Amino acid sequence: MESYRFLISGKVQGVFYRKFVAQKLRALGIQGYVRNLPDGRVEVVARLVEEEMPAVLETLKEGSPMSEVEKIVTQSLDEDDLIYDGFEIRY
Repeated sequence: MESYRFLISGKVQGVFYRKFVAQKLRALGIQGYVRNLPDGRVEVVARLVEEEMPAVLETLKEGSPMSEVEKIVTQSLDEDDLIYDGFEIRY
């Protein structure tokens, strides 16, 4: 398993984007978290296997009905010592 950080830009705060992403990624069995950033972006950190990447990216692009995703930046995390219990929304 690898850990990835996704930074999502666009109309992604105040439109139930975090809830949508958390529900979808939980259903896929992905571990990690989603949170709003002060600059208006949303951060997703997820542990997944390579085969799950297309489904995760599709979920992030789709977003909630009121969201408008403009850009997704993906970074591979070298080390991630955090232990995740499912997928959570962080505040």
